[in-house]
Amino acid sequence: MCKDCGCSLTRHDHLGEHTHHNDHSHAHGHSHTHEHQELHTNPQLNDKKTLSLIHKILDKNDVEAGHNRAHFEAHNITAFNIMSSPGSGKTTLLEQLKEYTQLNYAVIEGDLETSRDADRLIAKGIKAYQIQTGSACHLDAFMVHGALHHLPLEGLDICFIENVGNLVCPASYDVGTHKNIVLLSVPEGDDKIEKYPVMFRRADVVLVTKCDLLPHFDFKMDEARAQLQKLNPDIQLLEVSIKDGDSMRAVAHWLKDNMRGTQ
Repeated sequence: MCKDCGCSLTRHDHLGEHTHHNDHSHAHGHSHTHEHQELHTNPQLNDKKTLSLIHKILDKNDVEAGHNRAHFEAHNITAFNIMSSPGSGKTTLLEQLKEYTQLNYAVIEGDLETSRDADRLIAKGIKAYQIQTGSACHLDAFMVHGALHHLPLEGLDICFIENVGNLVCPASYDVGTHKNIVLLSVPEGDDKIEKYPVMFRRADVVLVTKCDLLPHFDFKMDEARAQLQKLNPDIQLLEVSIKDGDSMRAVAHWLKDNMRGTQ
């Protein structure tokens, strides 16, 4: 349970059926149990009733995630969950990607407050819808389901879910996407992979962003690759800079190769 982030089991409405208030504030139970976390580090997680409640919440979320996935597939859309810490360049990547792909995409944005990121994308001619989570540090399947009612899906090839900036909680919630993209920026350091293994274990591809800054930071790309291989030998790593057209085209090619029906 992430007490500091505002999420609370006791305020979770109907074990996953969220009440959406005008301030978009939601409270959710967290679980990292199926990621082999050390349960004894939090006394609450030794309580059988608490664990039962967590599993019920996740089960409800997973059912809704399946519903979202079916909704995407009915519209022949591939959905990608983009996760990272704040400031890694998720929104900037999505802004610039438009110049390197013919694929038609839209974005569901997740932030605690403001619609700045959605506004940036809309200004670029990209369809976007903002979810303001209030105090919740992640998106869940129910939030995404609500956003889908506000986003035109006809004619889309891809829907990106830009999750709340956080290397912990978003990894535990299936939001109904088909692939997970995790960004790690050069200024953050290559040690984040070891520190936050759950997130990187869930990734299908890791984009190391802001690679134009490599000469100025002690970021060891070989070490990053080695750590990813330990977590999952199938994870791909792409070195990316929005200033390097070839690296952006590599991202566009990866997306095209990982569309539903092309694998």
